Amino acid sequence: MSVLIFIDHAEEQIKKASLEAISYGVKIAQQTGTTAEGIVLGNLTDDLAVLGKYGVQKIHHAADANLDHLDAQQYTAAIAQLAQSINADVIVFSNNTTGKAIAPRLSAKLKAGLVSGAVALPDTTNGFTVKKNVFSGKAFANITITTPVKIIALSPNAYKIEEVGGSTELVTYTPTLAASKVKVISSTKASGEIPLAEAEIVVSGGRGLKGPENWGIVEDLAKVLHAGLACSRPVADAHWRPHNEHVGQTGGAIAPNLYIAIGISGAIQHLAGVNRSKVIVVINKDAEAPFFKAADYGIVGDAFEVVPKLTAAINKLKGA
Repeated sequence: MSVLIFIDHAEEQIKKASLEAISYGVKIAQQTGTTAEGIVLGNLTDDLAVLGKYGVQKIHHAADANLDHLDAQQYTAAIAQLAQSINADVIVFSNNTTGKAIAPRLSAKLKAGLVSGAVALPDTTNGFTVKKNVFSGKAFANITITTPVKIIALSPNAYKIEEVGGSTELVTYTPTLAASKVKVISSTKASGEIPLAEAEIVVSGGRGLKGPENWGIVEDLAKVLHAGLACSRPVADAHWRPHNEHVGQTGGAIAPNLYIAIGISGAIQHLAGVNRSKVIVVINKDAEAPFFKAADYGIVGDAFEVVPKLTAAINKLKGA
């Protein structure tokens, strides 16, 4: 028996969410007295051997150019073959775009119970129960998986990355796959220096900024904090900002350590995408804005006055 961890990567580099999944999977292996193994599909430049310090004992790498681009059917088949060959009874994904595309397919293929959006280690004292977010993050549910094979998709930023020391064995993996039904014609990289899903700090702006010409104050604050940039839906709909920056119920769901909302009223649809943030700071001149009820810290004031002063203060603190 073993725990198999899917190690996702982008632009040939391992994603931060994958390191979280590794730490999570390694801990489950320790709980259940089994081994932790990883699977990597496609080529990458990162040195897989360094992942041994996170506790994964073996990594199966299919360095096949046909797997460089996500094909959910191909990925599912490759992971299923390996899971069956090593007798994996727990399979761990990150609950990101890739995980959401593969985990349900793998669940059906292996007839395995699936919990997506897990936020804590499973309770194995009496069965196998996993805690997850429900109702757009407003509540938690404890789900017991009773199938022989169990699949968990871990919410990004829900589990800390832990270095436990050790080394990993690298193994070449060659799955038997049918011809792909997907052909990548072209790809367009989303703008922004820091992907929202990977950002530990996110600075977001709303209609209170009055127009795209005022976005400089948001960008300046994000730059000094080394943060990702986001926006509310009305801003994206008005084409002030690209749609890939839209967070909320109909956009991206994020869970950074710090979320700073500038000029955003805090409609329930927006909150649904950001309420898993560990700390929320709201800057709004409307003291009655609904967002203040969800905020850990709030500043009632004009964003055009507050944000530049906040950026200057952070710069001073950093000695810039």
